[in-house]
Amino acid sequence: MGCRCFWCGLEARTKNALANTRVWPYTKKKGGTMKIVRFAKDRKVGFGILDESPRISVLTQPPWQGLATDDQRLPLAQVRLLAPVRPPDIIAIGLNYREHARESGAAIPEAPVVFLKASSSVIGPETPIELPAMAPDEVDYEAEVGIVIGRPCRNVEEDQALNYVLGYTCANDVSARDCQRRLDVQWARAKSFQTFCPLGPWIETELDPDDISVQLRLNGKTMQSGRTSDMIFDCRQLVAYCSRVFTLQPGTVILSGTPPGVGFARQPPVFLRSGDRVEVVIEGIGSLGNPVVKGE
Repeated sequence: MGCRCFWCGLEARTKNALANTRVWPYTKKKGGTMKIVRFAKDRKVGFGILDESPRISVLTQPPWQGLATDDQRLPLAQVRLLAPVRPPDIIAIGLNYREHARESGAAIPEAPVVFLKASSSVIGPETPIELPAMAPDEVDYEAEVGIVIGRPCRNVEEDQALNYVLGYTCANDVSARDCQRRLDVQWARAKSFQTFCPLGPWIETELDPDDISVQLRLNGKTMQSGRTSDMIFDCRQLVAYCSRVFTLQPGTVILSGTPPGVGFARQPPVFLRSGDRVEVVIEGIGSLGNPVVKGE
């Protein structure tokens, strides 16, 4: 009789999930666009596909289970956009743009620098970023491409990695630099305060992530500007690498690193203050804006 402990059972369930994974629920278009949104209306939360009208065709199930829609088509103005996913895990990558590594005074990593953010830090478009009462003074911004996993993913090869990706979204890896760089030994608190992971405004499924512009604007001024071609490890490499560490479940978000221009590296440093507005702008996806307020 085999072992019945929790961990062996978990391993068996994971193997079964991977073995039973169906082919991708839709065929990706070439040169097209498809925006998957998560929204709230009348105290209900749903997923949908946003068209150019702009209206939302409501999905009958989460997008990683399929893209069947019902007969509802909701005007965008009648809903509130939420973070496009509630990730089971947020896996983040540090120092993944060559120019950002240089501005940080760090060596170019030989392997991805992996850390985690708490899923409770996720917020959506226009939800305020709160400056935490216990660390309000050195809160910084980081514009990033968020990779959204679409089906269970474990030990995949680089040339197959993007087949497991549902799409891409704008992300802001908000960080308390005093906690990250001086006060704490590791980064969990610095990266995981409530509201420290804005995501949105949607998941763009039809995107080639290899060479797109990533910017951050603070109060209308461009502070960060780079291209994903400056990544040390591209999206394929990141998904493959992370899949050798974790089982990547549908909805998992990988934050792929930030380009140069972060606040702590500037002279003098620039940190977020109550009343500010930050906006992540990514070519081929769109923009994610959030105001900044004083936390309680």
